Amino acid sequence: MSAEIIPFRIPPSARPSRATPGRALSGSATPNPAMPTVAGEDRLQRALAALDAALTGQRAAVAEWRQSLEQLGTTMKGLGTSLGRYRDSLTHLEGQVGSLNHQAVEMERLADHALAAEQGPAPSAGQG
Repeated sequence: MSAEIIPFRIPPSARPSRATPGRALSGSATPNPAMPTVAGEDRLQRALAALDAALTGQRAAVAEWRQSLEQLGTTMKGLGTSLGRYRDSLTHLEGQVGSLNHQAVEMERLADHALAAEQGPAPSAGQG
């Protein structure tokens, strides 16, 4: 990953003046790179202030994101607990339904035997 360098526009007041034709630049007219101009310092201060504001906003956004992740984790943990209780309830219900089904099958068998005994022996298919 590489950073993109965004050049700042240099205001006309900060640009070095050109010497008039036929005249050489004196030592005092040559800009000294070691001494930034007032306009450059001002621009740098504004850029640093903007960067600081952006970083402050970024820190706040990251803190909010972390808090949201913590809330999501807590919610998911609660959901997992609730689903575990639901699964346990379904398992218990499955046992009860199985028991009731077994009782119903037994009652049906007993009812079939009672009806068969009441009606007597079944007639043979060849009689008639």
